[in-house]
Amino acid sequence: MSRMFQPDPELTHRLTRRGMLGVAAGATAAALLGSAAVPAAAATQAADKTSGRGRPVLPPGRLGIQLYSLRDKVSTLGFAPVFAELEKYGYDEVEFAGYTQGSAGPITLAQLKRLARDHGLNPIGSHVGYYADDPNAYTFAQNLTKVLDDAQALGLKHIGTASGPFRYGSTVDAWKRAAEEFNTYGAAAKARGMKFYQHNHSEEFSFATDNPKVRLYDVLLRETDPDLVFLEMDIFWAYSGQFRFSQRPDGTPAPFEPLDYVLRQPHRYSLFHVKDGVSDPADTYGYRMTDVGDGDIDYQKFISAVTRLRGERLAHHWQAEHDQPAESFTFARRSSAYLHSLREKC
Repeated sequence: MSRMFQPDPELTHRLTRRGMLGVAAGATAAALLGSAAVPAAAATQAADKTSGRGRPVLPPGRLGIQLYSLRDKVSTLGFAPVFAELEKYGYDEVEFAGYTQGSAGPITLAQLKRLARDHGLNPIGSHVGYYADDPNAYTFAQNLTKVLDDAQALGLKHIGTASGPFRYGSTVDAWKRAAEEFNTYGAAAKARGMKFYQHNHSEEFSFATDNPKVRLYDVLLRETDPDLVFLEMDIFWAYSGQFRFSQRPDGTPAPFEPLDYVLRQPHRYSLFHVKDGVSDPADTYGYRMTDVGDGDIDYQKFISAVTRLRGERLAHHWQAEHDQPAESFTFARRSSAYLHSLREKC
């Protein structure tokens, strides 16, 4: 089960802000937050409107964090102090973005596995490059056996890439070719008891250059074997893709809802990246990234919709992430507190 953590002193204020923003039509956030102090009863009421009073939205034992968000701390402090903090914040899992500590010194895979276990953290997955020009590169294309050996040594159940399937270009046939390679990696991972997965950014939702009626993400889903290739939806980047690519190049509408992809094929989405963003139409990507709970992505709705499907509550892993946090331990602490606070609406 998800472990206990110390309440975040900022959490009631954050939930109150979300509740007020949701019910005060026409009022700006600045006006709401600049008003007099909210009485305790009003704060609780606003938080309830955001969090509900039902069971926790977050499934027990399924909150993880992508260690890329904490790369500054790993490189300066090492894994041990970072894992100690994550244990204190109530995390259950970690997803790797490399197995070294940078300037903090070397560590073996056996030591890393034991260290995670000692802090009650389950190593759930890892990001590895798709391909490189260097034949000795640590990528799926160049060194598949080594990549899988290391994942197996760590006891990972998932091994994937955050690289887009653009190796051969942006045409339908190019993505079919990449999908064929992903199927190969998936078969090799499955033979070792693991799942191969691909993590999206926003560009995966763009359109094929040779057929602008076709969304490239749909090619990936169609051409990969659902028993061999799984997806890690980065929810922030999926909504950024919605902002950027809800029209075809010729201007005709092509709306889509990221959650619908998951609800149609929930078994394919083993993992998720939970990162948040403030909506900003002036930004190229439509959102400005922020700590989980401070943005406009409705995680109560998204996570609940997935976990309330029959048989799906414990079938997914939710990894908090921020590409450039202002202070990475603060991000990890506040994101965990927020996600643990969410309750399903009765």
